[in-house]
Amino acid sequence: MQTIHLLRPASPDAPRRSTVVLLHASGSSPRQWRSLADTLRPRFEVIAVELHGHGGRPAWDGARPLALADDAALVEPLLQRPDGVHLVGHSYGAAVALKAAMRCPEGVRSLVGYEPTLFRFLLEDDAFGMPVRDIAAVAESIRHGLMRNDASGAAEGFIDFWSGAGEWRSMTDERRGAIAGRMASVLSHFDALIDEPTARARMAQLAMPILMLTGARTVEATRRLGHVLRGALASATHETLPDMGHMGPITHAAEFNRRVAAFLHANDSLEREGHAARRAAGR
Repeated sequence: MQTIHLLRPASPDAPRRSTVVLLHASGSSPRQWRSLADTLRPRFEVIAVELHGHGGRPAWDGARPLALADDAALVEPLLQRPDGVHLVGHSYGAAVALKAAMRCPEGVRSLVGYEPTLFRFLLEDDAFGMPVRDIAAVAESIRHGLMRNDASGAAEGFIDFWSGAGEWRSMTDERRGAIAGRMASVLSHFDALIDEPTARARMAQLAMPILMLTGARTVEATRRLGHVLRGALASATHETLPDMGHMGPITHAAEFNRRVAAFLHANDSLEREGHAARRAAGR
């Protein structure tokens, strides 16, 4: 039985609303979406999915290493809803959202991705460039920390890379403990993202409205990824949000939430009829 964190169920007698599915960043949990859920609830049913090894969901225990498709598979039952869903993802969660959309495009009415960490694109773009070296260094730091049974040390390097030096030490002990406990799963995300085939042709065929967001103050790796994805998703809307780093959906939640809500509101009514027609046609 899947464990899906429902931020707030709709009243049984409430009119049917469109569904928004939220996918959290690596090392995080559905709790990161509380303020966005509050923003969207007046119009949407909001569901946040716990990915493997995060929140209350156990770590991946398959016979092979975790693949992006394994987390996308957690989302796919929701895509079978008659009206489909809108997907919103951050970082690893945005990569999962794109994977789910490629596997089941007829179930996705629109998609918002903030800095999807599709590291394979960086390898194909410039295998020896600084962005690739930065990501490889973070992954190896986590790997070495876990080999030394130092999950906290592994987590410190991970957090400070994405959020800036000193961010780890500014966190509460409870928050540090939760993130440290997820580091083995975080490492599996790095490996899955590096090994994931880019499937550019399939990605280019995605027909639903897509909004790809990048922070103006993000790290070089995701800044470069934003540029590469402009070519891979040429039909999508690509925007850079001022003042935000990689953790912009959390650190600048009000601005991020406004942009996401505006996109979803604009596309919800328009896309409902188009989605129903595509599903009826089996597309």
